[in-house]
Amino acid sequence: MAKTTAKTATKTTKTKTVAAAVRAPREVSIPEDYEPIGMWGYFGYQILFAIPLVGWILCISFALMAHNHNLRNFARSQFCMLIIQIALFVVLALCGVLQTVMESFGMF
Repeated sequence: MAKTTAKTATKTTKTKTVAAAVRAPREVSIPEDYEPIGMWGYFGYQILFAIPLVGWILCISFALMAHNHNLRNFARSQFCMLIIQIALFVVLALCGVLQTVMESFGMF
């Protein structure tokens, strides 16, 4: 009986230790060069990325090489939106919808 009790006590202790390790809060380390972008910064970058060709090139370069994490992630999201817009444009052009819309505006 003593052996069974000792094994049960050991299992219970190990379970409590594992549970305590899982619940322990993690330490969050913020990089020293971390600087948030303000609302006007996001607004300005959005206008910059909307410029055809130049803005798109800057968007790609910021998405790949920006040191600021917020700017890099924002540029990546804008680049994803650019890819979605191009894909939608291609699909609509292939379906002939784009031609119909342009004719309705008098472009053709």
